[in-house]
Amino acid sequence: MHMKREELLQYCWKHKIFPLTPLITADGETVEVIDSGQHNRNAGPDFFNAKVRIGATIWVGNVEIHIHASQWMQHKHHEDEHYNNVILHVVSEGEERAMTQDGKLLPQLRLDIPQKVKDNYHQLLTSDRYPPCHAVIPSLSSLKIRSWLTTLQTERLEQKTKLLLQYVADSTGSWEQAFFMALARNYGFGVNGEAFEIWARHIPLHLADHHRDDLFQVEALFMGQAGLLEEETLSKRYHAKAKEEGYFDQLRKEYLFLKHKFSLQPMDARHWQFLRLRPQNFPYIRLSQLAKLYVSRRASLSRILECQDIEALQKALKTEVSDYWQTHYIFGEESKHSSKRLSPASIRLLIINTVIPTLFIYGRHQQKEELCDRAFALLEQLPPENNHIIRMWQECSLKVENAGDTQALIQLKNEYCNPKECLRCRIGFEWMKGE
Repeated sequence: MHMKREELLQYCWKHKIFPLTPLITADGETVEVIDSGQHNRNAGPDFFNAKVRIGATIWVGNVEIHIHASQWMQHKHHEDEHYNNVILHVVSEGEERAMTQDGKLLPQLRLDIPQKVKDNYHQLLTSDRYPPCHAVIPSLSSLKIRSWLTTLQTERLEQKTKLLLQYVADSTGSWEQAFFMALARNYGFGVNGEAFEIWARHIPLHLADHHRDDLFQVEALFMGQAGLLEEETLSKRYHAKAKEEGYFDQLRKEYLFLKHKFSLQPMDARHWQFLRLRPQNFPYIRLSQLAKLYVSRRASLSRILECQDIEALQKALKTEVSDYWQTHYIFGEESKHSSKRLSPASIRLLIINTVIPTLFIYGRHQQKEELCDRAFALLEQLPPENNHIIRMWQECSLKVENAGDTQALIQLKNEYCNPKECLRCRIGFEWMKGE
């Protein structure tokens, strides 16, 4: 809670929530805060480039804030040259004075956190109803809400692109391989996301391209590298039936040929999850869909970049399973015939989580602003997602119009509400300044 008190004091400084009485330093000089500065959340002073008048002199520099004055020494700022440009030490309690590494005695201002701010913040942290700031939402203007959602939407895209950039680095600069890895991870649809990423790292696309015109060979390669063509991966219940059908052995024989030809090493099949999964999400089905999509060549990065709207992307990502899997969910167990097409909802998720972040970061990399603009435009073209997070915000009177809004609200919940970062949230700010 001590750190939260310090964050609250920083909040008061940042937004100039000061007492009505004059601000006076420990040396009796008046203080006027002209500019509170830029809030620094990394190492170093708390606020950069603040502008304050102390007595008759205007100072421009950094400001450090502590709850107790003694923390300057405790944190060893007096030994750190990075704090030599501090022009003011703001504290809530204590009389100890702060000295910089170069021997300068700092002006020190005592600033109390107003009781109203404490009370409002306490309600945010302890409210039983989620989100705790719900009461203020209906009173906010649509302009304020829209501005905050736009910022959150960009934040979420930025967050997703970090993983893409890591894929590019891991692929020695190949954006095509990185896009394939991102698409594969999102084919896990949550539960098997990590397993699909591991699998994608075991697929050498430059070698797979030699067999791209043969669906059977690609499916053998994909399932073999997934570790799913080993004898021990067969269901004990349907082992005999799978052997009788012969498709497993045909795939395995083809995979062993490719494995030897390219000196391949499959992943450990224990990464895959089957329990509590709908059969439509079984790895066999998703891998067969991916194999057919790969063979179609519609979902290569170059082709995806050509798609100008949602309809074109939906056509590009549309896929189904190969013949065998139209009557199976696992080896050896027949099911009702179905092409098992990737559902429209699943395609929308792939567009949101794979295509749009890729357009955004690839556009930046290539300095093509039109690709970045298209990423945001596509989010606006997609209908809003429907999940428990979005329904919660809708109950709080937030209007949700498209997938851009829902992505922003997911970011709001995950990065602000869950960790109780209310002081960084614009809705939290509106609550804090309320009566």
